[in-house]
Amino acid sequence: MSESPESPPQGWQQSLAEFVSARLDLVRLEARQAGRETGFRVVLVAVAALAAVGTWALAVAGLIGWLTALVPDWRWFHFTLLAAAIHLLVGVLAVTALRRRASTPPFPLTRQELAKDREWLETLKQTKSSD
Repeated sequence: MSESPESPPQGWQQSLAEFVSARLDLVRLEARQAGRETGFRVVLVAVAALAAVGTWALAVAGLIGWLTALVPDWRWFHFTLLAAAIHLLVGVLAVTALRRRASTPPFPLTRQELAKDREWLETLKQTKSSD
């Protein structure tokens, strides 16, 4: 019995299994990398939060009292507002660093491979429809 041109070739299930296995390996590798990246981001957030709280707790009380004694023309709330502005600057810098790292999309290799697969499937469809 001969194969018709429309029937799949022998071993297509094995080829499909190898294809799926290769894609899963790629996803596994990129998921591990994404996990490391997420861990690094969590550390950045923790550092930013600890820096903000620690700076506020330790510096604000001491600086306000010290600066008020040094500059009698300024009232204590002027120094409090200055300390708040500095903390805001540190927070903005931390958020900027987080956004810069988030600008690269996750799973770049998988996205490339899936795009190639889509192109391949489109060419298959076109050759099938032109036959």
